[in-house]
Amino acid sequence: MKKFVALGDSFTEGVGDADPVRPNQVRGWADRVAEVLCAEGEWEYANLAVRGKKIGQVINQQLDQALALAPDLVSIYAGGNDILRPKADLDALMRGYAGMVRRFSEAGSTVLLFTGFDTVDSPLFSKTRPRTAIYNEKVREIADEYGALIADYWRWREFSDLRYWAPDRLHMNELGHTLMASKVLDVLGAGQITKENWSAKIQQPSLPELAVNSRGEKLKQELGWAREHLAPWIKRRLTGTSSGDSLSAKYPDYIRLTAGAN
Repeated sequence: MKKFVALGDSFTEGVGDADPVRPNQVRGWADRVAEVLCAEGEWEYANLAVRGKKIGQVINQQLDQALALAPDLVSIYAGGNDILRPKADLDALMRGYAGMVRRFSEAGSTVLLFTGFDTVDSPLFSKTRPRTAIYNEKVREIADEYGALIADYWRWREFSDLRYWAPDRLHMNELGHTLMASKVLDVLGAGQITKENWSAKIQQPSLPELAVNSRGEKLKQELGWAREHLAPWIKRRLTGTSSGDSLSAKYPDYIRLTAGAN
C-alpha cells in the first residue's frame, strides 16, 4: 500500500471548494487527487493542512506527524500567509522550509512542492508579486537540491481567469481546485509516481460564460466583497487571529478516499 500525505494551509485543505459533508466542509485539489490515487492504485491518504497556517506553523505542527506516517509521497505548499506579511524574513523561513524537505527526502519520501501564484492581475495582492518571485526561486533551489517535483502554479496562466476563483478572490473555487488536481496528476505522471494518463480521470467542468456587468453593478460587487471578505481578513491580521484557529486536520490518519462522502 502506497501512502500520500498533504501538508500546508488553506490551499491544500481545500478552502473555496465547498463540500458540507466532508471534514471542515471543504474538498479541494488534494482530496480530488487522492480520490484518483485510491481508485486507480493501492494508495492511502492523509491531509494535515489547516487554513491560515504559516511556514513555521506547518513545521512545528505538521512535520513530525507527517514523518510518523512514513509517506511515499508528500505534498507541501506553505508560505502564502507569510508572503502577505511584509516583515516576514523569507530567507530564514525558506531555510526552515528546506530543512523540512530534507527530512522527508532522507526518510525516502517523494516530495511535491508548489510555486506561488502570480498575482500580477490582482489589484489587492499585486504588491506581493516580488516576494512571491523570491519565494518561487527558493522553492526551485530546494527542489533542485533534494530532487523534489514541482507543480508550477506561477506558470499555469489558466488560473488568471477569475472564473477559477472563489468570491473571496484569495482561494480557488471548485473549478480551480478541479483544474489543479488534473495539473498535479500530470506532474506525478511525468515524475513516474503515477501512470501518465491518470489526470484524465479528473472531469473538468465547463467554465461558465463571463458576466458582463455595468459600472454600477461592478461597484456594488466591490463594496459587497470588501464588506464580506476584505474587512474580516484585515480584522484577523490586526488581531493576530486565523480562520483556522478552531480547526483540526481533515484527515489526520490514513484513509481510502472515494469521490463520495468520507
